[in-house]
This record gives sequence, C-alpha cells and structure tokens, in this order.
Amino acid sequence: MAWSFLLALMLLGCFSGFMAGLLGVGGGMILVPFLTFMFTQAGFEPAHVVHMAIATSLTTILFTSLSSMRAHHRRGAVRWRLVVLLGVGAVVGTFVGAQFAGHLRSGWLAAFFAIFVGISAIRMLIASASRQPDAPREALPGTAVLFATGSGIGFISSLVGAGGGVLTVPFLHWRGVNMRNAVATSAAMGFPIAAGGLSGYVFAGLHVPGLPPYAIGFVYLPALIACAVTSVLMAPVGAAVAHRIHVQSLKRVFALLLLGLASYMGWKGLHLIG
Repeated sequence: MAWSFLLALMLLGCFSGFMAGLLGVGGGMILVPFLTFMFTQAGFEPAHVVHMAIATSLTTILFTSLSSMRAHHRRGAVRWRLVVLLGVGAVVGTFVGAQFAGHLRSGWLAAFFAIFVGISAIRMLIASASRQPDAPREALPGTAVLFATGSGIGFISSLVGAGGGVLTVPFLHWRGVNMRNAVATSAAMGFPIAAGGLSGYVFAGLHVPGLPPYAIGFVYLPALIACAVTSVLMAPVGAAVAHRIHVQSLKRVFALLLLGLASYMGWKGLHLIG
C-alpha cells in the first residue's frame, strides 16, 4: 500500500472530522463518496468499492461517536432511555441492512446513497433559508414504536454509511425533545448504529471473493484506522471553530457540497449498473 494513499486517507479523515465537529452532521456523507473514489483509483474490485466505502465509513463512527457522546454526557444532555430503546432497534436495523446491502449490486447501493443524500441536502438548504416557526410537536411514542423507529434509522444508516443524525434529530425534535437534547441523544446513537453496521458488514463480506488485503469482510482496515484517528483529532477543532463563526451560512455551503457528492455517487451508480 502506497504511503500517498495512506496520507490521502488521513487527510480525508481530518476533513470529515473537522466538518462533523463544525456542523454536527455529515461525516459519513462526506466519507462514502471520497472513499468510493479512492478505492476505485486504488484498483479495488468495482463490484465491492461502494460496499467497502459504506462499511468503512460506518465503522469509523464507533470511534468518533465516543468523544462526542462523552462531551454531551458531561453537559447532561443525553436522554439515555431513548438511546437504549432506539439503540437496540438500531443495532438490529443496521445488521439486517448490511445483509441486505451485501446482496445489492454496487450500482444500486450508490444510487440509493445519491438519492438519500441529495434529498437531505435539499432539505438542509430549505431549512437554512426558512424562518417559519416550528410545527406543533407530538409526544414521544411507546417502547415498541421507538424500537421500530430505531430499526428503521439503523437500516437506512447501513445503506448510506452515516450515523443517522439526519434522521434521529428531526424525529426526536418532532416528538417533543428540545434541540439540544435531540442532538446529544443522536450523537450517542451513533455508537449502536456503528456497532451493528460493523458486525453486519464483516459478516456479510466474510466469504466474498475479490476483496483486497487488510479487509475484514467489507471493512477496509487501513482506511478505518487512518480516517478514525484523524477525524477524532479534528472533530474538537471543528467544534471550537463553530463557536467563533456564523455556522448557518456554512450549512448552505455544506449542503451544496453534499449535492455535488450525491451527483458523483449518482453518476458512479449509473456507471456500475450499466
């Protein structure tokens, strides 16, 4: 493995960690398209590059979520009962989702990522421009519904390689949890989502032929280590910068970046399907 490839992975981890710390969302959404591109350039089997990018991105959240969770817990902002009820469902959902993804062609997986991230980016742009008051909030549902919701969030997260914040935060806020607690609880949810994704993608890729050296299932260890270490180091830097600048306008720029990355994954998906 070339040192230039490892250095590029470390720089990618720095960028994704900084942006996640700065804006609170988007680390996985950044990692997946760039890892897909880098794995393709490295000559990995085209049928597996998207699976490996998603699996590796999802697994990095195991490490990045810990520091974020710890910081929010110190401030007493994490609703741990919700983390348990949603998180148990999320572990199941991500594991099942990884098995489903393992049977999908890379092109269809890339296309789903493009559609989901594209819609999320458009919603982010609309939200950043809107000044309408919040809609009336509903009460939190019961245990069974929370488990099912966590499973759904985990399933979708396993297909896009992200920690689920773009789904968890709006759901909790809609269900009456204030934004501070919703963000903190969502950050803690990243760990069970990543744990289910790690076990699921390792299992799904155990006997898949054509995977490169240093891959455990669909998880590519050099990228995991390089991106996880550097993103953990840079996330606090992004969080510190967030307190000194106007983040709302940056979210619009970030949404446009996501649209560009979604477009690339859409093109990649069409290329792989074709």
